[in-house]
Amino acid sequence: QVQLVESGGGLVQAGESLRLSCAASGSIFSINAMGWYRQAPGKQRELVATITRGGSIRYAYSVLGRFTISIDNANSTVYLRMNRLKPEDTAVYVCKTQTSTQDYWGQGTQVTVSS
Repeated sequence: QVQLVESGGGLVQAGESLRLSCAASGSIFSINAMGWYRQAPGKQRELVATITRGGSIRYAYSVLGRFTISIDNANSTVYLRMNRLKPEDTAVYVCKTQTSTQDYWGQGTQVTVSS
């Protein structure tokens, strides 16, 4: 089992920045990758960014150049630095970890960007 604790969401104005954190605990040795997804009202959940323990990164096209994902392997924590936020980035951001046997999801943290 893996437990996830997310933090860092909030209300900001367009153009501002936020950093999300997701700390994993439990069977962290089994984690292969961590990442962030988001779900806006009335929309499907979508990938934002993922990173493997080896450092391979994948971003959604909509956040390229604005968001940066990083991982602290020693503390099993993944970060998402979000710069130049836009109103369309408003969503619940959810952390996900991938292990060899299953995926685990966090509870989510709300990010609201006002125009």
